[in-house]
Amino acid sequence: MTELWTTVASLMGVWAFSQTLLLAVFPPELRFALIKLFQRLFNCCSSYCYYDITEIEGVNTNELYNAVQLYLSSSASSSCSATSSNRLSLTRGLNSSAITFGLSHNDRLTDVFNGVSVVWEHIVTPRQSQTFSWRPLPEEKRGFTLRINKRDKSYILESYLNFINEKANEIRRKNQDRLLYTNSRGGSLDSRGQPWESVPFKHPSTFETLAMDPVKKAEIMSDLRDFADGQAFYTRTGRAWKRGYLLYGPPGTGKSSMIAAMANFLRYDIYDLELTEVQTNLELRKLLMKTSSKSIIVIEDIDCSINLTNRKETTTTTGGGDRNSSTFVDGDIETSGTNNSITLSGLLNFTDGLWSCCGSERIFVFTTNHIEKLDPALLRSGRMDMHVFMSHCSFPSLKILLKNYLGCTPDDVETSVLQRLEEVTDAAEMTPADISEVLIKNRRDNKKALRELLEALRVRAEKNRSGLQRLGADVEEMAEEEEKRALESPKEGGDAAAGGGCVEEEGGKELEDNIIMGLI
Repeated sequence: MTELWTTVASLMGVWAFSQTLLLAVFPPELRFALIKLFQRLFNCCSSYCYYDITEIEGVNTNELYNAVQLYLSSSASSSCSATSSNRLSLTRGLNSSAITFGLSHNDRLTDVFNGVSVVWEHIVTPRQSQTFSWRPLPEEKRGFTLRINKRDKSYILESYLNFINEKANEIRRKNQDRLLYTNSRGGSLDSRGQPWESVPFKHPSTFETLAMDPVKKAEIMSDLRDFADGQAFYTRTGRAWKRGYLLYGPPGTGKSSMIAAMANFLRYDIYDLELTEVQTNLELRKLLMKTSSKSIIVIEDIDCSINLTNRKETTTTTGGGDRNSSTFVDGDIETSGTNNSITLSGLLNFTDGLWSCCGSERIFVFTTNHIEKLDPALLRSGRMDMHVFMSHCSFPSLKILLKNYLGCTPDDVETSVLQRLEEVTDAAEMTPADISEVLIKNRRDNKKALRELLEALRVRAEKNRSGLQRLGADVEEMAEEEEKRALESPKEGGDAAAGGGCVEEEGGKELEDNIIMGLI
């Protein structure tokens, strides 16, 4: 045993002496040249090409490294054909709720693209200490090495890298939490110089839980899919890649939930534009330029935000006749009396002008409770392409609410109860919000919830019927009074008779208008 250790020590001494001799005999330049020569000989004999993708190039982060890392995190479970180890690293990015996994340090992964196998290796080495640096660098030097067969290099390299970038962007958008933006008060900028403030968007509404007619819901989902996949179509037809939706109907019918469902369906961010905080058309245009692609720009209750309902010039003169106190309401004239100077033409250019093309894949959504108050110029195609009427709760919508709040399907409800619900739902004209409140209060007892819901629907239906009957009686009474007044009025001469005829005609027209307004 002693002789063995003596031999090992002698060999180590010889190795140390030989190494010192080689370093003294061969200068660094010669050693470097020999290493380069050896690498060239190896490359000539090898059938593979190697590409290094480092994390940091100079002082800047290599975006391709981040894309490859994100792509390989999905390839490890989907397109990966084999791995050399069962060890994977788990990560969760900023503003992301998803956990991804990828290659561990100095591990390999085999990927297949268009039938060609490539090998990725994640190389991590300690970084040499630096005395001075403008930017602090990580202690480890990280990078990926891509190995491709030489005969496949020209066939897949460029298309493969483009595929990785596209796939990484898709994964990043899928994993990243969506954001809800609002414009800053008075057009002020935040610490980063941005006019939008954001919070994470966590609204749980989806098309599956949205209380809406299934046929109309499927139509909207199909339209959204066509829009998201329609880049080639919009480019071919020469149209800006954008689309406008108008959601209108009574309060409580789910317009805000529809917007949240659209954002969750497309995985888009939401920009909630508050028009009352925008002072000029120029400021409105700047807000549009600061929105990102793949986003939904929302203007809620547009009929209540600012006065854009009348494009005719009107003047209101004071008692002294001073025209300087006149008020102008016009699409191209500033609105006086307020600090807001947004015009209708500015809003139209915002949604359908040249500046609306600055960016792509945007959806404009407007909501209103009174569509008749909007200017027709806002309603045409190209600005509001799809008009969606959010009506009172129908029976198909009611079944969705029962599933959401009580967890019961139509098969779980007694046939007689289901028939009575179907009979009174349309006549009751209750909004999904009103029905949801009844179900929420009794969500722990399904039978009690159905009983109280049926009673609430019955009471509202009877109230609506009695209201229509009273309206009909009032109309008949008004008609009788007008007829009596016409018969009892004195007739004086032919002119007076003609005048009486005019009065009667005007009275009949006034009666007709009153009846129409009463029905509305």
